[in-house]
Amino acid sequence: MSKLLVIRHGQARLFTDNYDRLSELGVRQAVCLGEWFVERGIAPDEIFAGSLQRQQQTADAVSGVLRTAGKPVSDLRVLEGLNEYPAEEIMRQLVPALRESDAEIRRLSEEYDQADDYDVRYRSLHQLLAIIMQRWINGDYDRSGELMTWEEFSGGVRSALANAMRISGRGKTVAVFTSGGPIGVSVQTALDAPDLKAADLNWRVHNCSVTRFTFSGERVSLDAFNDTAHMHPEMLTFR
Repeated sequence: MSKLLVIRHGQARLFTDNYDRLSELGVRQAVCLGEWFVERGIAPDEIFAGSLQRQQQTADAVSGVLRTAGKPVSDLRVLEGLNEYPAEEIMRQLVPALRESDAEIRRLSEEYDQADDYDVRYRSLHQLLAIIMQRWINGDYDRSGELMTWEEFSGGVRSALANAMRISGRGKTVAVFTSGGPIGVSVQTALDAPDLKAADLNWRVHNCSVTRFTFSGERVSLDAFNDTAHMHPEMLTFR
C-alpha cells in the first residue's frame, strides 16, 4: 500500500496586490510541517505541486527542512491540475451577472465593496464566494463564455492526482502540495459524495494541513482529513 499526503499551502497574502505568495506566518507553518515530517521519519518519495507560487513555496520550505535534517528529497514535479479553481475570474464574471437577480448576492457584494475593516471584508467575501461557488458548481449561470467549468476543474484535479499516484508506484509515500479546492475534490471523490460537498469541505481546510489517503492501484481510501497536529493552535488559519 502507498500513502498520499495532500497538503494545503501555507497562509497566503489575502487582500494584497499579489495573493499568490506566502505570508511570514505561511512560511512558518510550512517549516512546522517539515519539522513534523522529520520527527516522524516521513520522507516523501515523490513531491508534486501545482504551478502556483504559494503551493511551490510551501513545498520548497518543507523540502528545505528535510534536506537540513539529512533526509533524501526528490525533485518537485509540477502538475497544472493541482492548481486552485479560478476564484477571481469566477467572481469577476458571475457577481455582476447575478447580483441583479439575487438580492443576497447584491447585499454581500455591496458589503464587501464598502468594507474598510479586515474582518468584515473577509466575512462578506467568504459568504459571497460560498454562494457564487454553489451557482458555479451547479452550472446555474450563463455558460456561453470562456469561464472554466466545475467539470473541467474537478476533472483536472482527479487526473492530476491519478497521475501522481501512477508515477509514484507501489509502496511509496507521495506528497502533493495544492490548495483547498483540490483537497475538497480529493475527499469528495474518495467518499463518492455529491459535487457540492467538495465546496463544503474546501471551507474547512486549514493552511498547511495534511489530508492523508492510502492507495493501491485505483483504490483510494481516506485516512485523515485536515490534520493540523504539527501546528500550535495560534498558528491555524484558513486564508
